[in-house]
Amino acid sequence: MGIISLFFALLYSMKASLLQIEDKIISTELFEVKFVCHLQKCKGMCCVYGDAGAPLTDEETELLEEEYETIKPFLREGGISAIEEQGNWVFDVEGDKVTPLMGKDDCAYSIIDNGIARCGIENAHQSDRATFQKPISCHLYPLRVSKVGENYALNYHQWSVCRPALTLGNEYNMPVFRFLKDSIIRAFGESFFNKLEVAYKDWKNKYSD
Repeated sequence: MGIISLFFALLYSMKASLLQIEDKIISTELFEVKFVCHLQKCKGMCCVYGDAGAPLTDEETELLEEEYETIKPFLREGGISAIEEQGNWVFDVEGDKVTPLMGKDDCAYSIIDNGIARCGIENAHQSDRATFQKPISCHLYPLRVSKVGENYALNYHQWSVCRPALTLGNEYNMPVFRFLKDSIIRAFGESFFNKLEVAYKDWKNKYSD
């Protein structure tokens, strides 16, 4: 297989819907959809709305255990109580490791800053108190990653609370994958992102109007 191997499995709006780079199967919605987070509009609702915490890797659960005391001063009292009652991380109903919730919705590591929900872990990292930046699942959102056999599927996740991000993304003409450049490089490396850019240009030349 070459450096970039493209294969098309479905059609969507007369455009190819899937492509493969290395062991990643990518939805071309990451090229088609324009997206830029608009925190002034959405208020960071992805941190405080849902029925489970943020998915965590094994390495991330270890970091939370090791660095909790340095992250703790950046959290809300309710979040601290939830973490100290439930643990630094918990299993969800499907048996996956996730952050604990404060009440029914809020991630225990979320904070409210001028009416906007943000990540307390990230605040600790930006203050040079923690090496852990934030869960990669949060950093990658609205990209969702799942294992499919020996490959990984990378898909755009559509959520109503992110409608302002679609409006702003169209204003800036910013494809989802470019908005997520830093997190994609963090998760998969700069080489993969560069291959994604090449694939985007090839796709755009073939399928864009």
